[in-house]
Amino acid sequence: MSMRPAGLPEIPEQTVMVARAAFPKESLAIRVRDRLAEVFADEPFSAAFGVRGAPGLSPGVLSLVTVLQFAEDLTDRQAAAMAVRAIDWKYALGAELTDTGFDASVLSRFRTRLADSGMERVVFDRLLEHCKEAGLVAAGGKQRTDSTHVISAVRDLNRLELAGESVRAALEALAVAAPLWLAGQIDITEFAERYGPRVDGWRMPPSQTRRDRLAQVFGQDALALCRAAWAEDAPGWIREIEAVDLLRQVLVQTYIIRSDARGRQVIRKRDADDGVPPGQLRLASPYDRDARWAAKGEDLFWMGYKIHLTETCGTLPDADADADADADAGSGAGSGAGVMPNLITDVHTTDATVPDVKATAPIQRKLTERGVKPAEHYLDSGYPSADLITKALKQGTRMVTPVLLDHSAQAKAAGGFDKNAFTINWKSRQVRCPAGRTSSHWNPVKQHGKDAIVITFSVLTCRDCLFQRQCTTSKPGRRMLTLRPEELHENLARARTEQKTDTWKNKYALRAGVEGTINQALDLTGIRRARYRGLPKVRLQHAFSATALNIVRLDTHWTTGPLPLDRPRSSRLERLSYQLSA
Repeated sequence: MSMRPAGLPEIPEQTVMVARAAFPKESLAIRVRDRLAEVFADEPFSAAFGVRGAPGLSPGVLSLVTVLQFAEDLTDRQAAAMAVRAIDWKYALGAELTDTGFDASVLSRFRTRLADSGMERVVFDRLLEHCKEAGLVAAGGKQRTDSTHVISAVRDLNRLELAGESVRAALEALAVAAPLWLAGQIDITEFAERYGPRVDGWRMPPSQTRRDRLAQVFGQDALALCRAAWAEDAPGWIREIEAVDLLRQVLVQTYIIRSDARGRQVIRKRDADDGVPPGQLRLASPYDRDARWAAKGEDLFWMGYKIHLTETCGTLPDADADADADADAGSGAGSGAGVMPNLITDVHTTDATVPDVKATAPIQRKLTERGVKPAEHYLDSGYPSADLITKALKQGTRMVTPVLLDHSAQAKAAGGFDKNAFTINWKSRQVRCPAGRTSSHWNPVKQHGKDAIVITFSVLTCRDCLFQRQCTTSKPGRRMLTLRPEELHENLARARTEQKTDTWKNKYALRAGVEGTINQALDLTGIRRARYRGLPKVRLQHAFSATALNIVRLDTHWTTGPLPLDRPRSSRLERLSYQLSA
């Protein structure tokens, strides 16, 4: 398939006439075409298409269809139908009224091509660049970030179901790719009876003994298939089939193969004593190799991914003081100069096991690369660390975020002496305790790959101290402190002190508005449920979801002016009650 760069076609006169008559006040699709046509060009997609072969459909047109599809939360079939029967969609796509559209499968193939070529963010980035040129987004303002869970598009499986379903998935793939080879390796009739229907916990035997026997059968079948696939006389491409490779990984992660007293190999399911792979490596489904199990708190437990949304909030850097004050108060809009719609500037998708703190640096790096680096970045307590706060300050970004407090036993008990009670002399490399005694050792070390300093007081110094029981409970009877390097320690201490003030708390209230953005993305595009399998396609889904959300917000800005996206959610009666009580 080849591409002939042309961009969106000219709108036929008859389509224009009918669309204008049918939509005298226009519609989202019509305004997107009139104002953002240059965003949906063909040239950025040239690397994903060849120069020879039959010409395919315009990637610019298909990307516009995909954005409108996500803006209205449509399936592929519904989007293809809208391209045929919706007059405003025909206007947006530049199609004749008699145009019969395209098959719904074209959208799936288009997404696959983009995901395979790493172009899932092309439209999102082009729209962001357009907004920069239009003065709607700029570097140096305020932005906020938050994350939410994303449920994968596959079934939740327990370990026994996973073992059996992995064998079934490999058999299904081999039955299509290498039927004759498979027939020479296994008893087709026996395996068809065992793995014909999908492996489901409801169909499994109720007794634990029979379940253990079934787990062993699954393991023996998986081992037999893997030995056949990795045999010397087996075709090499057999092992490259994804379902076969995943079966091998599930076999290693779920079972242990050992030799018994007679020298025979025995396979058995792993238990807690044998150890299991960490969550970021452990497969959760034979149909989605990137989905992972994760938990958040005591109530949320899911299999899938995690998405981080970053958006502008408040005013542009050159806004007047009144508009900036309105934004700080959480209005997000107003009549003052510089007040703009809150637009998503970055969307970052990971597997479910990646903690928020690991996403901070990549998000800030991408914002810098796109020329929209914020002066203030509002985040919750899961994102910061002393290293990240210091690095961001050096690069011109102040992270407004609650940092984790001191976790020492003294700080948790609110008794005795925590780190703040000690005076640190960085030049002489000594620490003075509240009793006026100095440390004996200053040892720079590496802890978890990061620089740290371990401070130790002598046993002789602490033994006869009147405050020993308040200071330490260690068996040797001496106090030890672990500090970060000077700059990191000072920044962390300053942040901990600052976040206790009312001024900081009022300022940090601006971050809460991003919760409404996640809610809007959920209502508009169903962002918490993956439509596709695999991290590349889920990233594509989220990039188009963010693009659709930006277009909806731009459309609101065009038609009604900037609205208060962070409007209070309390009722008028509640607000009256607050006013009277004040």
